[in-house]
Amino acid sequence: MLISIGPQHPALKEPTSFSLALRGEKIDAIQVKIGYNHRGIEKGCESRTYIQDMYLLERICGICSHAHSTAYVQAVETIAGLQVPRRALYIRTLIGELERIHSHLLWLGVAGHEIGFDTLLMYTWRDREAVMDLLAELTGNRVNYGINTIGGVRRDLTKEEGEKILKIIDKLEEQTKYYVQIAQEESTLIQRLSGVGKLPKADALRLGAVGPTARASSIAFDVRKDDPYAAYGELDFKVVSADQADVYGRTVVRLGELLEAYSLIRQVIKNLPDGPIAVRAPRKIPAGEALSRYEAPRGEDVHYVKANGTDMPERVKVRAPTLANSQAIAKMLEDRYLADLPIVVAAIDPCFSCTDRAIEVEGKGLMSWEKLRQYSIDWYRKQGVDFRNVKRII
Repeated sequence: MLISIGPQHPALKEPTSFSLALRGEKIDAIQVKIGYNHRGIEKGCESRTYIQDMYLLERICGICSHAHSTAYVQAVETIAGLQVPRRALYIRTLIGELERIHSHLLWLGVAGHEIGFDTLLMYTWRDREAVMDLLAELTGNRVNYGINTIGGVRRDLTKEEGEKILKIIDKLEEQTKYYVQIAQEESTLIQRLSGVGKLPKADALRLGAVGPTARASSIAFDVRKDDPYAAYGELDFKVVSADQADVYGRTVVRLGELLEAYSLIRQVIKNLPDGPIAVRAPRKIPAGEALSRYEAPRGEDVHYVKANGTDMPERVKVRAPTLANSQAIAKMLEDRYLADLPIVVAAIDPCFSCTDRAIEVEGKGLMSWEKLRQYSIDWYRKQGVDFRNVKRII
């Protein structure tokens, strides 16, 4: 039997499509199709300045916005030859780890919801609110922080803010230890997640898995440790990995990374250097190119920037971690039950809207920006969406 799930479906939080061939309740084959939410961000960067692009790229994702803006500014700073002050690098690290905490707590709640453990969802999302409020207080926004600028950061950290962060971290650590205890002792949760969504190490390497998905398959790779950026090269932390290679292992890894994040934040506040938080960056960036890597909550985030000596980049390319991990979904669902699909997909912590960088229009060949825009307008008009008849408010 063939069935389709998505691109809009109650079990999915984002637009993507799965075509499944079933044998009874078991999955014989699966095809994953992405590309429903292309936003033209990369192309849009070519007609905006480097500063405008920073805020545009931050909006790739509503969960790991800091990951994208940091990866981008790191590439631009490399091309421009800027030496970012150490204090700014420490503040970037602080915001990055707070972002990792709220992302992993969000995932833990979603995973609980997908297996009917909604109490876990309520607990973890309650805890996540404290982090979101803290980010709003530190940066001015809960989602798109705007903390980065080319050459440093826009806001400093006061002693009082540091003390408040430490108090909140203490409470979150206590709660996380309780979640670790649940993961180790709650037999229902262990049995539901163990052996589900298996991805052996060899397959994880072959399919290019990244982040917690790869680390749960015994691949102890983390950009923060293996190719340090920001302040990570000066901080003490361990790369959390597991050998279960299933959804339970991915849960263990994320819980371990929460505890490591609390430790990193304490080190950042204790060792925060004195000095400026930014250096002056030129409006026009000299010709050159750079590739920047960042360990986002979901895995390795890659940004490529090519400069041509003007105040606008010639090319910006983004590889979000979900694109790497989505290749492994079919392998994880081999010979599994249809009921396992929601938790297996959720276990890679997908963000398909972040991933959709390009669309394939069959038979249309390579199109210019204007032709692609007009094709999009015409396509939507055929579906009944025509903005020519919408009255303007202003």
